[in-house]
Amino acid sequence: MQLKRKKNKYFLGFKKIGFLILVVFLIYFFSYIRDINHSSERNQNVVFKIDGGSSISEIGESLYEQDLIKSKFTFKLYIHFSKEELIFREGSYNLNYNMNIKEIVEELTKKISLKPEKTVTFIEGWSVRDYYKVLEKNFSTEEENFFNMVGEPMLNYQLLSSGIRPKDFSEQFDFLKDKPSYYGLEGYLFPDTYRFFEDASLEDVIIRMLKNFDQKLTSKMREDIITQGKTIFEIVTMASIIQKEVQSEDDMKMVSGLFWNRIKNGQALESCATLAYILGVNKAIYSREDTRTPSAYNTYINRGLPPGPISNPGLKAIEAAIYPTENNYNYFLSRPDTKETIFSITYEEHLLNKNKYLK
Repeated sequence: MQLKRKKNKYFLGFKKIGFLILVVFLIYFFSYIRDINHSSERNQNVVFKIDGGSSISEIGESLYEQDLIKSKFTFKLYIHFSKEELIFREGSYNLNYNMNIKEIVEELTKKISLKPEKTVTFIEGWSVRDYYKVLEKNFSTEEENFFNMVGEPMLNYQLLSSGIRPKDFSEQFDFLKDKPSYYGLEGYLFPDTYRFFEDASLEDVIIRMLKNFDQKLTSKMREDIITQGKTIFEIVTMASIIQKEVQSEDDMKMVSGLFWNRIKNGQALESCATLAYILGVNKAIYSREDTRTPSAYNTYINRGLPPGPISNPGLKAIEAAIYPTENNYNYFLSRPDTKETIFSITYEEHLLNKNKYLK
């Protein structure tokens, strides 16, 4: 009899737990239904943008921040349990505050939102001038608008007193905070192959490149830059030179070690890449007159790094600037025929290599 009472007691206990679970489930279920069908009485249109590579969580966060949805969790849950394959694509969408989650998701994923796209490639080592030519061809970008946004190459220091500045993106991207405000985005427009909507604005294009740079420069790389007592701006400047000097990953790291040693020892970098940047022409051998060209970017007559980057480097060049290979070399040259990098310790040895390979 006592055993039966215990069984009834346990049975009643399980029934209570089961009942509570059912109540919680029903509350949550009706809450879920309410949330996905919830809409505001505020009848106002708003433009909502999805950036390239945005995750469901990021899209939900943006919708929540703009007060377009009341629950980020319900939004993600609705996506998860959707019977259809929902694809969110980059672009601008017209939403209204009185739309519910179902209507918003339908608007953001319907096929009609697709726009014609263009594939555009930017090569490692290209300067902003090269970038402009591509954008002018593909998007009819106006030269004045482009350079007002990304900054003039080879900055004219007289502009500083006039207050002219390129557009400031440092609030959106922390890696730009140690860049002097009067320098442009040369060096930070990450070279890659992109797909843009045909009606993409110049700012959309620039932000996409900066986001790519932001993703490539890992937190570990940023920490190591700080540990070395350097700035991201200095690293990008060095990487932009390395990118133009040599091609292979190993050579990049060797040249990086050589250049950082030159700076440490108070020697001029004597980089031909900076002469090419100034003169606008690549030469196998630059004349003495070329090396005397008056410019803050001329690393033959000025010690240390140039005022800013001379190209937009790729990831390998950036990594080489951060993680150089220690060596005792003082000079190097690239063979015109094989592109092989020939290193030398003494100037006499370097002259012999020049006479041998640069004829």
